[in-house]
Amino acid sequence: MIEVLTPIWQRLLQRPTIGPEGNFFDLGGDSSLALALFNEIAKISGLELPPVMIYQAPTIAALAAILEQSATPRLAPLVLMKEGPDLPPVFIAHGLGGSAIDFYQPVKFLHCAHPVYGMQARGLDGLEEPSETIEEMAEFSLQAIKEVQPRGPYLLVGFSLGGLVALEIAQRLSESGQEIALLVMLDAYPHKTFLSLEQRTRLATRQAGRRLSTAVKRLRPSGEDDSCELLKPVGSEPLTPLMQHVRECARVALTRYQPRFYKGKIRFVRAAIPTEFPEDPIPVWAHLAETFEVETVPGDHLGIITTHFENLADLLSRYIREATSR
Repeated sequence: MIEVLTPIWQRLLQRPTIGPEGNFFDLGGDSSLALALFNEIAKISGLELPPVMIYQAPTIAALAAILEQSATPRLAPLVLMKEGPDLPPVFIAHGLGGSAIDFYQPVKFLHCAHPVYGMQARGLDGLEEPSETIEEMAEFSLQAIKEVQPRGPYLLVGFSLGGLVALEIAQRLSESGQEIALLVMLDAYPHKTFLSLEQRTRLATRQAGRRLSTAVKRLRPSGEDDSCELLKPVGSEPLTPLMQHVRECARVALTRYQPRFYKGKIRFVRAAIPTEFPEDPIPVWAHLAETFEVETVPGDHLGIITTHFENLADLLSRYIREATSR
């Protein structure tokens, strides 16, 4: 299998030679190349593995060993994305797609010594059915978190759907007497059915305007100037059947979760360009937390982790420093 994998790595990473112990990330690999790599692996082996498996097997030799196993490899519920000394870890909850690989760029640019773990959705390896409630997702991740860090203070971050998962984990930990030093929700909102009538109306009006703008753009002559590029819809990237199944279960979970009041502080990071979510998180969340603070980073919902990740990493680094310096 090493002989099969080596030319694939060489082509994707544009390296003339790669040894069996060469680290994927040290060689210039990133989340998009990991996706391409595992698509190639699926074609040659018929085995659909989540790209985040590259964190568990970052070398050709390690990945070959996994592929040579007779059983489908199990994906750990937590993936160590950044090593660090004996400090409280940062735990980042997955978004709708269920994979921590989405956070590769923000984590890479974090300016902190703390180890960073990414949470993985149950069922991403195809061995179990994915969870269909936020409560189940939180409990699944919480058991793994306690194995890594039995006691607080805890540092929790969640993007989009993961913000709700992180919130639910924080609820359970604080209710059991544990300290939550940091809870960060990154552009995370409940399902629109749990918004107020005014919020739903404003959201629907803006979405209708976007659809109209898209239709007008398509009708314009091809040579006409287009100075305002319209946003791509979230979730438009190609997905494997397994990834699609995980995502659909997550959508079901989103529709079922009504947030409870949190007796603590939420640091909320909103995207500067609103898309399919409310423009202002304060009316949505301020009454559901003891303390609620908002800051803004450039980009739209996906752009804050895929394009403006350095801005996001700077902000998260500051939050971590402030939370751990008290």
